[in-house]
Amino acid sequence: MTQDTVLGLAQGALMLVVQLSLPVVAIAMVVGLAISIVQAATQIQESTLAVVPRILAIFAALGLFGSWMLRLAVEFTTQLYLQLPKLVK
Repeated sequence: MTQDTVLGLAQGALMLVVQLSLPVVAIAMVVGLAISIVQAATQIQESTLAVVPRILAIFAALGLFGSWMLRLAVEFTTQLYLQLPKLVK
C-alpha cells in the first residue's frame, strides 16, 4: 500500500465525516443561535431553555437525514471493502 493510497483513503474518510456531521451541526447551531437571540431579547437566562430545543432539533435532523447519512456510510464502507484486495498487495 503506497503513501498516496493511504492519504486518499484518509481524505475520503475525513470528507465522509464532514458530510455526515454537517447537517446535524448546522441545524444545532442555527437553533442555538435563535434561542440565544430570544434569551438576549427577553433576558430569560434559563439553561434548560437553550439545551432542550437544541436536543430536539438534533433528533429531528437525525430523523430527517438519517437514511441519507446511512447510505453514504454504507457506500463508503462497501467501496473500501471492494478495494481491500488491491490494498493488501
